[in-house]
Amino acid sequence: MLDRALLRGDAAATVEAAVRGGVDWVQVRERELTDAALLALTDAVVGAVRRACRGRDTPARVLVNRRADVALAAGADGVHLGFDAMAAADARRVLGDAALLGVSAHAPDELDAGAGLSYAHLAPIFAPLSKAATRPALGLAALTAAAGRGVPLLAQGGLDCHNARSAIEAGAAGVAVTGAILMADDPGVAARALREALDA
Repeated sequence: MLDRALLRGDAAATVEAAVRGGVDWVQVRERELTDAALLALTDAVVGAVRRACRGRDTPARVLVNRRADVALAAGADGVHLGFDAMAAADARRVLGDAALLGVSAHAPDELDAGAGLSYAHLAPIFAPLSKAATRPALGLAALTAAAGRGVPLLAQGGLDCHNARSAIEAGAAGVAVTGAILMADDPGVAARALREALDA
């Protein structure tokens, strides 16, 4: 997930390096930007992802946090709907049937397979790497319980190349990271290590 506060360099260059390293989804998560600045950042991220995917068999996707309008305007692939964002059914009408729609959950019973979601983040599985913890870590048992609720899960919170495999084994379809890549000296190398751990 892209968080400008953690960037050590240019956003587009960092995203391009991470995607070349194996990242397959990029979520633009910025609450403080004006509409125009958020659209400009998302445009830059979409461009970086498309460049990084040239010659690749599978595309990487771009999602925008909460803002279906920005996702639509920038040609992004979907929206991550926060608890204070529009309903999934409304986002689906705006973005179309092919769009990725997701939410964050902090307990297995918050997941609703009938909500028309493409995925959900479950967090925090472990203590976050990129910020101070604001809630207790759920652990792998909660991830296993949530995986049976019919929504593909991305494990989030404290995931890196050393523990990503355990999240997959517990039932996650993938992992969502911020600090493991953005706080690394070389985001491309960090992304490649994480990709290799997941592929293993």
